[in-house]
Parts: sequence; structure tokens; C-alpha cells
Amino acid sequence: MGIKIIRLIFILACAIMGGIWASHLVETIVNPARATAGNALFPPGPWQMVGGLLGLAVAVTVLFCLRLVTQEIFEKLSPALVAIVLALIMGYGTAQYILGLWNPDDEVIAFYFTTTLVLLFAFMGISLGLTRASQWESLISAVGKRHAEKGSAKLIDTSVIIDGRIADICQSGFVEGTLLIPRFVLKELQNIADSPDALRRARGRRGLDILKMIQDGETKLDVKIIEDDPIDVREVDGKLVRLARLYSAKVLTNDYNLNKVAQIEGVEVLNVNDLANALKPAVLPDEQMTVKLIKEGKEAFQGVGYLDDGTMVVVDGGKDWVGKEVSVVVTSVLQTSAGRMIFTKLVNVVQ
Repeated sequence: MGIKIIRLIFILACAIMGGIWASHLVETIVNPARATAGNALFPPGPWQMVGGLLGLAVAVTVLFCLRLVTQEIFEKLSPALVAIVLALIMGYGTAQYILGLWNPDDEVIAFYFTTTLVLLFAFMGISLGLTRASQWESLISAVGKRHAEKGSAKLIDTSVIIDGRIADICQSGFVEGTLLIPRFVLKELQNIADSPDALRRARGRRGLDILKMIQDGETKLDVKIIEDDPIDVREVDGKLVRLARLYSAKVLTNDYNLNKVAQIEGVEVLNVNDLANALKPAVLPDEQMTVKLIKEGKEAFQGVGYLDDGTMVVVDGGKDWVGKEVSVVVTSVLQTSAGRMIFTKLVNVVQ
């Protein structure tokens, strides 16, 4: 809707400027004595109409050329168009104010003074709009940022939504403040939910259900959907890192790659896997446990089983006992952000 309004303002501005220039140019050539600023605008005569049509043609041509490029590029130009329109209005208003104080006798001089000042302001608008587009975007987003600072803001990504554990974490009260959900994350979830692949479609729909649970649940979180979308960044991970820095927010994820990228960029990360691992009971070397072997391991004579919390247990010498419940003794524990693995050796077969 905003882009349509900008286009309409741009077309009207081109039509008005075309009428002014055409009428004044003709009057200056044909009858210089009648070439006044007032005649350049009103009443509308044939040359004003011709100039207005030429201005419309120029505006339509420019918009048509913009349609040939990507929508992202046009959206990037939107701040520039807004700045130009505002600059034209400010230039004309400033010129009229100065002319009211100056009150020159020659209206032709007044017209050229107004035109020069409008063009000067237009140039300033173009410079600010094109060279400072990112700063304008940051300024607009700062309003949302202040609202997000009710508590420590958390920026959520697609992987942690689909994972599902975030709903229970939010409802437990461990996460407080503002939960920011970017619009492009919602679009990604919708694309996954519309996938022709049944498993992928089920994961996407589960993610949408999880978001609904978070919004409707009794939590200490203020859930906000933000429209910010850094169009100069293609990857979703890069967009999340950019927004996290913009909002001074923490990234809530369980994606290993996003975790590393955010840390490199100096963005604080809350990894759900790290929280889950921290809540798992500690396992020490030489501790005995019982586990049911599910499958063979990658290495020779290994068997693999899982604890109730999903922790993988690798049993040395357990290959021949797959499908059996065995007693093992812990030899070492490998802890990473992706999870925990327990390496053991066989003691005896329970059943």
C-alpha cells in the first residue's frame, strides 16, 4: 500500500512540474512580457495540459523501468522517492516564504528563484535518499526497537520454532522480555507448510502451531511480528544477525551454523540445545548404566542405544547384542552444541 501511494505522489509531481515548465517555456519564447510564475501554474491552458501529459509520460516510463528490476531493488529506492517528494515540498514552501519577505517586482525572477530552490532541495533529497537509505531504515526501525526494550529482546529463527521445545520454555517462564518474529521467518514457515513433501509439510505446520501456542499461551513474553527485512542480505541467517544487531537482541536458535555466524558477528545467542544439555543429568567416567541397543555403530563391533532424554550411547563391543538391553560402563563423554554422546564399554547383557 505504501509503495502505491509513493508511486501516485511521484506521478502527480511529474505532471505538475511538466505543466509548469512547458507553460513557462512557451510563454518565455512567444511572449516574454506575459511569462510570469502565476501563468506557469494557473489557469490551466493547452500548454499546461501538454506539459502535464509529458510529465505523466516521463513518470510512467520511469515506473515501467523500475518494474523491470526486482521488487527488492524498488523497495530499496522507496526511501529515496520519499526523500525527493518531501524535498520538493520543502523547497517550494521555503521559496514562497522567502519571496513573501523579499517581494520582488519581477515575477519572472521570482519564478526562476522558486525553480532553482526547488531543484536544489530535490538534489539534496536525492543525495540523502540514495546514499543514506540504510540510515533511514535504521531510524524508522528505532521506534520499534524502543518498544522491544521492555525486556531483553529475543529474535527467533525457523529452526527453533519447528523444533517445538521453545513453546514449553516460554510457558515455563525461563524466557522473558520481547519475542521478535520477523515477517520473513513467517514466510519461510508458510513455504515449508506448503511443501509437496509430506514430512517437510508436517514440520512447517507444526511450526505454525507452535507459534500460535506461544501467542495464545500465558507467558511473560511480549510477542511482536516485525516487518524489517534487510533486502541487501539474501540468506535468512544473515538477515537474523543484521536484525539482532539493529534491535540489540539475542538470537534464539538451535541451528549450529547460525550459532557460529552470530558469535562471529558479536551477537549473543541462546541455543536451545545448550539449555537442554545443561538440564541433562551429569554422567561421569566409570559410572554404570543400562541401555537398550538399537542399531550397529559406525566403527567395528560398536552398538548404539539412546537414553530416555535422547542422548546417544555408543557401546564398544555391543554389535552382537543389538536388540538387547545391556549394562555398560562410561568411558568418556563428548559434549557439543549439537548434543551429547556417551561412549561406553560392555559389562554384561541384562536381557
